[in-house]
Amino acid sequence: MRILFLGDVIGRSGRDGVARHLPELKEALKPDVIVVNAENAASGFGLTHKIADEFFAMGVSCLTLGNHAWAQRELMISIDREPRIVRPLNYPEGTPGKGHVLIDLPQGRKLLVVNPLARVFVEPVLDDPFAAMERLLAAHRLSGNLQILVDFHGEATSEKAAMGFVLDGRVSAVLGTHTHVPTADARLLPKGTAFMSDVGMCGDYDSVVGMKKDVAIWRFTHKTPFPDRKLPAEGPATVCGALILTDDATGLARSIEPVRVGGVLGAATVAAL
Repeated sequence: MRILFLGDVIGRSGRDGVARHLPELKEALKPDVIVVNAENAASGFGLTHKIADEFFAMGVSCLTLGNHAWAQRELMISIDREPRIVRPLNYPEGTPGKGHVLIDLPQGRKLLVVNPLARVFVEPVLDDPFAAMERLLAAHRLSGNLQILVDFHGEATSEKAAMGFVLDGRVSAVLGTHTHVPTADARLLPKGTAFMSDVGMCGDYDSVVGMKKDVAIWRFTHKTPFPDRKLPAEGPATVCGALILTDDATGLARSIEPVRVGGVLGAATVAAL
């Protein structure tokens, strides 16, 4: 199976970047399934159904979220009507939506997409993401017909690395999101799970992690809120993510390659491009 995963989409710049570059990525990489983290897609905070529908029209199979899942209140009311939008797995019982989705693919294959949310520097009061994953994997066993992609949304690389090793050999891939900066540690873990601490964002990198520079600088230098609201940067986006090739006999990964195209970052794409 060829899985294309794209990191946090930041505002209009990120959405336009995905719309522009996804067709060429699809043509060159031939993914069987596309998953996108969209928790910053609506003006930098949250997701709306209108934006979600735009991604689905592009051929995206599933949208994951993160700590800004409920920034757009409409989603809390209506997420149960759209199973392709996955909120964090370890929210308390009774939270709207689900933390995983099972995607049906040709030839009887399925991809389970899971979205645990980290606690270190992010949401310390949430349920334990490690325990939440154990409960889920007790009911879903990795195989050639059932492959498992984990979008672990977190700040600390240590917590994300720990999750990778805990799940090594039991899921196809553990990919980090949230920091908006692509890391250089894409690799296969010892038992065959693909891992990358953070795949980066789809957004304008002439910014401070996707937000306008003057807004972020003001907050650091003045220690007071900026006179205007925090807004995403609006320049051309770099589309960042990863391509994972899995073994259809075992469900484990055979390779992982970073994907970066467009904008101000240097390209880092697989040989097909």
